[in-house]
Amino acid sequence: MTSASSMGNGAQARRAMMSKEQVAQTLKDIARRIREESVRMKETVRFMRESGAIEELTDAVKEATIAARDASKEINQTARELKERGIIRDTATAVDETTRTAKDTVQTVSEISEEARQAAPETAAGVAKAAETVKEDTRVAAEKAREKLTKGEGEATTTA
Repeated sequence: MTSASSMGNGAQARRAMMSKEQVAQTLKDIARRIREESVRMKETVRFMRESGAIEELTDAVKEATIAARDASKEINQTARELKERGIIRDTATAVDETTRTAKDTVQTVSEISEEARQAAPETAAGVAKAAETVKEDTRVAAEKAREKLTKGEGEATTTA
């Protein structure tokens, strides 16, 4: 393995071995390549301009930018209107009311089931099963309503 000081010494030795003529020739070669690449770059830019590619690309970027701006404004305006009209709040209130009503319904069905079990023991099993079905269906419906509301409210508040 070579140490850092011996690596530095090797570079110094190479520089010392290069003659002034070699350094001058290296610089001339670099200058010649810079000129050649400059000419090639000018020719490329001239071709791109004459072909209309730069203008076409610029127009396409401009159109895409305008479309994105217009879409953003439209989404923002819609979100503001929903917020101002209270759509999200009204929807949340309706979901809460529906959930409360569903819970009341489940309670009523449970009470009916209990009364039926006491009055007619043979039909009690059928009524209990029906009450459980209603209870489960109500729970699932309430969860779905909350999920939809949460998704809709999140979209409206993030774009506003």
